[in-house]
Amino acid sequence: MQATIRTAVQFKGIGLHSGRPARLTIHPAAASFGIWFRRSDITDRDNMIPARYDAVPQSQLCTILRNEAGVEVSTVEHVMAALVGCGVHNALVEIDGPEVPILDGSAAQFVRGILARGVQGQGSAITAIEILTEVSVEQGEARATLRPSASMKMRFDIEFPDAAIGRQTREMDLCNGHFVRELCDSRTFCRQADVEFMQANGLALGGVPGENAVVVDGDYVTSPGGLRHADEPVRHKMLDALGDLGLAGAPVLGEYEGVRAGHMLTNQLLRKLFATPGAWRMVECTPDQAAQLPGVDLHPEDLSAVA
Repeated sequence: MQATIRTAVQFKGIGLHSGRPARLTIHPAAASFGIWFRRSDITDRDNMIPARYDAVPQSQLCTILRNEAGVEVSTVEHVMAALVGCGVHNALVEIDGPEVPILDGSAAQFVRGILARGVQGQGSAITAIEILTEVSVEQGEARATLRPSASMKMRFDIEFPDAAIGRQTREMDLCNGHFVRELCDSRTFCRQADVEFMQANGLALGGVPGENAVVVDGDYVTSPGGLRHADEPVRHKMLDALGDLGLAGAPVLGEYEGVRAGHMLTNQLLRKLFATPGAWRMVECTPDQAAQLPGVDLHPEDLSAVA
């Protein structure tokens, strides 16, 4: 059945790119409400922003949502991943600034907050997007694909010239709490040269190596404390992809494969999926199908594996 958070939970922090402080609160919402963001600091126009793929403008560094009034919120991928990974289908995410707090650079704090409040069923069947045929998009050496699968599965491949990252591959079935146990604590990462370029151009102003981002330089991880997992970078790419897939508007029953893919390629994949006749259909999940979605049968103890 559909689910929402039992009671509201609040987070405070700064935005990774803007460096601006913000307070974010996840509120319960009625069945079939979906996920919406509300900019509480905007009062002169529509401040409700749908968490949907077709509300995403062009952006390479993070996922941005923008409504028809031009009101936007950026870096939504980590909180979206937490909501999807915890099986929350309906929520109002209220924020008093333009960018979601980066916190520690992962989704772990969002997950802790959600599970501490609890997730409750709402008595309505889950409607999911069932993938019927393979759909793929490419850009240079990058590729993103959705194909039929009885459960939500993911495979990701990355390759960077820095030996500290190199080539990494990981695949998993995302049901039964695997997101919480294996992905949610993996932090955003970048190369030292990219950090210098972004900060010179007024971006990554809230980035603090070791606190909210992993920074690598050639053979070395320069962030204090090193990596949480030997393959933390590819795990974080999977975390991002799950959050971006959460903008489909409903859970996805299918397998996602990303090869050097980023936020915009995943968004382009969703746009192609919904523009391709016969590639998908909406289904009312049977209990067996619902059990294959992220967040089902999740318990607070699942957080014990999180750093």
